[in-house]
Amino acid sequence: MATHIEALSKKPMPVRGKGKIDYRFDKVDDALILFKKMIGKYPKPSIVEFNKLLGTVVRMKHYAIVVSMYRQIELLGISHDGYSMSILINGFCQLGRIDFGLSVFGKMLKLGVEPSVVTFSTLINGLCNQSKISEAISIFDGMTERGYQLDLIVYNTILKGLCKTGNTDRAVRFLRLMEGTGFEPDIVAYNTILDCLCKEGLLKEALNLFSEMKVKGIRPDIITYNCLIHGMCNSGQQEEATRLLNEMIDNNISLDIVTYTILIDALCTEGMISKAVEIVDTMRKQGIEPNVVTYTTLVDARCKEGMVSKAEDIVDTMIKRGIEPDVITYSALVNGHCLQNEMDKARGVFNLMIEKGCAPDIVTYNTMINGYCKGKRLDEAMELFHEISRKGPILDIVTYSTLFQSHIEEALKLFEAMRNSGLELDIVPYTILIDGLCKVGHIKVAEELFHQLSNNGFKPDVYTYCIMINGLCKDGLLDEAYTLFGSMGKNDCSPDSCCYNVMIQGFLRNSYISKATQLLTEMVVKGFCADIFTVTLFIDLILHFNKSILL
Repeated sequence: MATHIEALSKKPMPVRGKGKIDYRFDKVDDALILFKKMIGKYPKPSIVEFNKLLGTVVRMKHYAIVVSMYRQIELLGISHDGYSMSILINGFCQLGRIDFGLSVFGKMLKLGVEPSVVTFSTLINGLCNQSKISEAISIFDGMTERGYQLDLIVYNTILKGLCKTGNTDRAVRFLRLMEGTGFEPDIVAYNTILDCLCKEGLLKEALNLFSEMKVKGIRPDIITYNCLIHGMCNSGQQEEATRLLNEMIDNNISLDIVTYTILIDALCTEGMISKAVEIVDTMRKQGIEPNVVTYTTLVDARCKEGMVSKAEDIVDTMIKRGIEPDVITYSALVNGHCLQNEMDKARGVFNLMIEKGCAPDIVTYNTMINGYCKGKRLDEAMELFHEISRKGPILDIVTYSTLFQSHIEEALKLFEAMRNSGLELDIVPYTILIDGLCKVGHIKVAEELFHQLSNNGFKPDVYTYCIMINGLCKDGLLDEAYTLFGSMGKNDCSPDSCCYNVMIQGFLRNSYISKATQLLTEMVVKGFCADIFTVTLFIDLILHFNKSILL
């Protein structure tokens, strides 16, 4: 950076009337020029003047440059104040280095610099962005205890963090806490929780909250309606979605691109693609140009309908309108060709996206591998598998499942090929293969593979145990299953609710009623619950014998 500043330093320093420095910049290069001149001045400007410049660069979102400037100021022997330290904390948080931000915060406290509400808010926001909600709430509680005057921004940040981490119930309780402390939640607070409730399918609760905000005089905005309409469409409640849409129009709230895209997606899901295309035409007439999400929704629908050529026409249209397809668009096209068993065409799209600089993600790779496996082109499937292993993205359970869903003999060959190729396999492929072997009745081969785990340095997890126990039970090998069940604790892998239910169901199906009852009692003592299948089997036995088997 120093060389870059040096090259620019000959430009004149921007000044305002009466010789005052103008800190308003459109380009970061201008800020760097000024910084170079400031650090070269004698006497040096105060930290207040540097803070003005740091604040400008932060607003331009050049956070790495802010960190570099801060360090250079420090090297000059200029003492930082609470404001400059808060700027640095914000820079680290924006760069995803909340650990460094907390270190600066600790330094503030050590130096006796009193953090401001902005400092705390910045840290809370940084922690929430990294889903560290417990730490964020801890800082929030500390602010409350120390008597800081909190504002809506802090409350809304916590709300957003709770919703982001799936703590919907806590978010609603936090909303009530806001009201209890004299803060009236604003539209941002309500929208945050409404969005979370809708995404979790809690639509009744969402509508109740929606009614509450209207009663309190908080006028719903486009974001409010989009959340609710999307939620209703996703749950198939088209009438309610239409009612909300009409209410929105009656309240003079214009549909935006998000609303239109939600409606287009809903129509495509219902198979009404022609109607969805009409909506796109309506958008354009309203002066709203469809974006990549809108077009991709149509592309995906056409591909799933088997009309890949029409999907490709849509892609051509979007490119002509200056909208580049993204990885989801290309993946939809790949999937369309795979569904039609047009693997050479699918590979053509796959290669094209790479040429265009759009890297395939794990979904794209899995789609291609699945297509090759279904077309019995296993060599090409394995070629792509090795490509992922070398370059990324990270393999997931779908990748392994796809490869192992072919005939069991071929699956075993693939598995051996993976092991012999030097790939560092984890427990996942072993578990998937054991599951597949159990399902097709190759229980002895599954057992052999299970017992190989420890020899290969792997420790079976509770899911692997559960699959093996279930396979043994279904094969009538109850003694072996129960022995394996009993060994779990010794191997530092205590049985969970699933394992208990599988073992109890095995006993019940083979009329080992006494053992099933004994294990049920043990399960309840440990705080686990019987699932619906276990309960049904017990009820069937009670009805069959016309007495309680639990006595």
